Amino acid sequence: MTSTILAKTPVAPAAAAGGSPPRQARKRRGRWFRGPYGLITPAIVLITVFIAVPVGTVVYFSLFQYNLSKPWATKFIGLDNFHTMLFDDPQFWSSLGITSVWVVAEVVLQLVLGLALALLLNRVFRGRALVRALMFAPWAISGVLATQIWLLIYNPTTGIADVLSQLGAQSGFAPLAAGGSAFWAAVIAELWRGLPFFAIMLLADMQSIPKDVYEAADVDGASAFKQFRYVTLPYLREAIIITTLLRAVWEFNNVDLLYTLTGGGPAGATTTLPLYIVNEAVGARNFGYGSALTIAGFVILLVFSMIYLYFGRASRKESK
Repeated sequence: MTSTILAKTPVAPAAAAGGSPPRQARKRRGRWFRGPYGLITPAIVLITVFIAVPVGTVVYFSLFQYNLSKPWATKFIGLDNFHTMLFDDPQFWSSLGITSVWVVAEVVLQLVLGLALALLLNRVFRGRALVRALMFAPWAISGVLATQIWLLIYNPTTGIADVLSQLGAQSGFAPLAAGGSAFWAAVIAELWRGLPFFAIMLLADMQSIPKDVYEAADVDGASAFKQFRYVTLPYLREAIIITTLLRAVWEFNNVDLLYTLTGGGPAGATTTLPLYIVNEAVGARNFGYGSALTIAGFVILLVFSMIYLYFGRASRKESK
């Protein structure tokens, strides 16, 4: 009896494992790029380049006495810039107070007038589409262009002051020459530019209110004021809160209009905290102290942002 012995061919360890190690490594890299990590990589890179690096740079320079006009005199001073800001710089607290009044005045006026304008535009009348389009124009143009328009209006020889003098009012009135009038002149200019955003946001939410709710209120004999109080306002509550917080953040950061319109003057009457930061870091080239001021503004904005996110999350939960 003849027996045949079949030789078994040994299997390579790499083949038994399912492929060569380089091929497996390439597959793993491919799965990594096609998986969730690959999807979030661009966002991580962008956040690092445009947020983490600038913030880290500002924090770094805030610990130094660093003037761009004298870079050779740079020295590490630790937290001295923050100590100076909090205890030895009255201009910081003055600019913070002006910023607070600016934000409150703008947000309250834009809320009240924006709500009134939204109620008006929610009614059906001839030419409503044209009025809505024209209303959006101040918001659509750039801040510098809007400021140039108001500089012409406030011009003491050719603007509104000249018109008032021709009507018999006191001649020589210059709205931007005195501290009190300059501040409120800037408030009016920014109100003209920011009011359309508030009105459009509230109008969009107002048009989503079901018609049958108003019809039921009419059947119950509710007056127009009661319909506004018990129907319109409750439906607009979330939009009012979110839009108010968003506008507060934007108005806190407002630099272009104030810088172009008044430059922070006269005598610092319109110098808000962001404008003070610009004057210190760019005008005086005091980059170290300007960085410390920037961190203070960042902390304040962080608080606003946390409140905004809290109410935004709460409104989404209520809508579900």
